[in-house]
Amino acid sequence: MNKQPTKLNRQTIIANTYTTRILQFGEGNFLRAFANWMVHVMNQNANFDAGVTVVQPIEKGLVNLLNQQDGLYTLYLNGIKNGEPQSQHQIIDCIQKGIDPYLDYQAYLDQAKNPELRFVFSNTTEAGIYHNPDDKFNDTPPSSFPAKLTVLLFKRYEHFGGAADKGIICIPCELIDRNGDNLKRIILQLAQDWELGHAFLDWIEEHNVFCNTLVDRIVPGYPKDKIASINQELGYLDNLVVEGEMFHLWVIEGPSQVKNEFPSETAGLNVVFTDDLKPYRTRKVRILNGAHTSLVPVGYLCGIDKVRESVEDELVGQFLSQAIFDEICPTLELPLAELHAFANDVLDRFRNPYLEHALISISLNSVSKYKTRVLPSVLGYLEKKQKAPKRLLFSLAALIVFYRGDRNGESIPLADSTEVLDFFKRQWDTHGQNPAALVKATLRNQNFWGMDLTVHEEVEEEVLKNVELIISEGMPAALTTFMNLITKDQ
Repeated sequence: MNKQPTKLNRQTIIANTYTTRILQFGEGNFLRAFANWMVHVMNQNANFDAGVTVVQPIEKGLVNLLNQQDGLYTLYLNGIKNGEPQSQHQIIDCIQKGIDPYLDYQAYLDQAKNPELRFVFSNTTEAGIYHNPDDKFNDTPPSSFPAKLTVLLFKRYEHFGGAADKGIICIPCELIDRNGDNLKRIILQLAQDWELGHAFLDWIEEHNVFCNTLVDRIVPGYPKDKIASINQELGYLDNLVVEGEMFHLWVIEGPSQVKNEFPSETAGLNVVFTDDLKPYRTRKVRILNGAHTSLVPVGYLCGIDKVRESVEDELVGQFLSQAIFDEICPTLELPLAELHAFANDVLDRFRNPYLEHALISISLNSVSKYKTRVLPSVLGYLEKKQKAPKRLLFSLAALIVFYRGDRNGESIPLADSTEVLDFFKRQWDTHGQNPAALVKATLRNQNFWGMDLTVHEEVEEEVLKNVELIISEGMPAALTTFMNLITKDQ
């Protein structure tokens, strides 16, 4: 008779208990592999003594499963450290309990009475921070996250008589620009809609902090394909195993008091406190996302399917590295040493053998991605250097050829808006034998780029030259020729 594996919970595993200082909206993979891991590290290394109560923000979620394991779960961090692939795992014990407000709304409201509560974390997806005019104060519960939080804050305000030291620090993780500002704006709007009074509005303004944030860690999530072997390795049954990369970055824009109360520096975490988030967001979009977008058409047309394989390819890897360090970094405002350190981390992340990112999946909506992630670097380089960024424009030429939809006789599964796909089909059908007309029509498409790129003669000249090269020689040979010419010009 086979012995049943031990189930992970606080009866079978020795785990710490902490004072509940954090209320968290969201129990998904990202928060558990990112924010909760950081709390765990601060508890261990900086005496943070912060427990987390998790609130399930929608009707269907994982709180029941989380409570079955008493808030415990195993986190695997995989990546490259000191140049070598590494994988490590640990049990995260900062979550003390979970609450489903759809089943026990009173338990949720009771959190307002906790005198030790200081922080609110959230990750309710990009669509979670929105104003729902149909939400009512007496709903049990209101549907939206901001409405739930507004009710809780008002109950807290009432319970503690508007005490200044009972406000909260809200640190949202939703992937929208100015997430804290947007959340605060909606809460104030709801408070007015519900006529909760000027004194409450003043308390929100004066004694609560809403931080804008940037979060960065790739979290593949639950490793369902290998969970059996993982549970065998662990020696216990864990239904909430989560995987993430080793790299982490949390940029928090807020007053100095947040840094004073959040001991990330003592714990050795990569958390940046700033009064201006914009340069860090720009850095991430231009270097990390811009590198992905620049790589896709070049690597894919070279016959490579994965990001890691592309970076490890001698020629494609060299092209990408030069594009980042020589053409993207010089356009950014942060110190060069800091930019280069971030860029090296990005390349290590791309090389991560535990994460397999398909180029074709990253190619989704490549035209709009090029506009937001790469074009600003192109224009910034033109302005600063008074010459064309040749590698970034080679990538644009490769993108135009990519949208022909053919790789060595095989159809490319293009994924973009109907407008983009129809445009390129029409241009290739009409101007397939006339690259000059094809390039001119593409660069003049203001719906794509927000401007007519042919106003920069060097852009049109460079893109056309490379489109002709790729068509005539094929991408592998064209890239070799291009890189040789770049070397001679330097």
